[in-house]
Amino acid sequence: MTEKKSKPLLRWGIIGCGDVTEVKSGPAYQKTAGFELKAVMRRNQEKVKDYAQRHGIEKYFTDADTLINDPDIDAVYIATPPDSHLFYALKVAAAGKICCIEKPMAPSYEESKQILEVFEEKNIPLFVAYYRRSMPRFTKVKEWLNQAEIGTVRHINWQLSQPPNALDLSGDYNWRTDPKVSAGGYFDDLASHGLDLFVYFLGEIQEASGVSLNQQGLYAAKDAIAATWLHRGGITGAGVWNFGMASMDRVEIFGNQGKISFSLFEEKPLILEKEGKKTALFIEHPQHVQMPHVENMKKHLLEGGYSHPSTGNSGAHTSWVMDQILGKKTPNH
Repeated sequence: MTEKKSKPLLRWGIIGCGDVTEVKSGPAYQKTAGFELKAVMRRNQEKVKDYAQRHGIEKYFTDADTLINDPDIDAVYIATPPDSHLFYALKVAAAGKICCIEKPMAPSYEESKQILEVFEEKNIPLFVAYYRRSMPRFTKVKEWLNQAEIGTVRHINWQLSQPPNALDLSGDYNWRTDPKVSAGGYFDDLASHGLDLFVYFLGEIQEASGVSLNQQGLYAAKDAIAATWLHRGGITGAGVWNFGMASMDRVEIFGNQGKISFSLFEEKPLILEKEGKKTALFIEHPQHVQMPHVENMKKHLLEGGYSHPSTGNSGAHTSWVMDQILGKKTPNH
């Protein structure tokens, strides 16, 4: 006797079913109990049909409005490049539907704030896919900090660097380094993850500034950024992001009794140092890295008594911090 699948309580549609949705996020919406991935949209008919057939998804469209206004869709995940997030988010809000937006929330704080305000006015749940706030290896760091394993936190430092890749060197188009889409280039795409996570660990940032430039001339977006910031509780922070140097990804959190260090993107052990001892803890990524993030949306939306760690409000704050670092001053935050 086969077990009947319970009826989904929320039916999702995805706008922009590109690479990020293949393994990282899309399957999480299918595997989370209470959710169903009902429809996908992509402008290319052949590619969207192929995606739907490979993933066993009932509906596919080449028009976003059709998906957004489909009565069988309760919630929409916007997985397009950031320059289109505002455009689609306003449509989702007008349709009165729950929304999750890929990170960064938008190319600027101004656009992120517009998105946030319309969802707040309509009292519609809004999430941003800063999924590291929900991943086990990073919730472990949060646990260590909450337990004061390194005493009182004083400073956080991050260096992220990598050499130019083949696409950078080819001169071919890449939306990630198109300043119309992503003014900070890879900083927007990658550093946003870490800055958002640091706010989750240590509280909101009240001041941030930086220098940013293009050192290599391979593309028009910025490729070298250095910054300092101050969390509201008095913790200082510093970061360097350079996309023309040898690979490095190291975060260090210093307390008055020890240090926590880890990699943001590589699967390396978390290191806890205190009292002259060093402890290494390896926590594997889930198969679908957004699975904990999506499961937490389910808890927030369907179970009650739980608040998701990555909402429109926190996503907009991260956009504000990035604007400050890139010199786009928005004092009304």
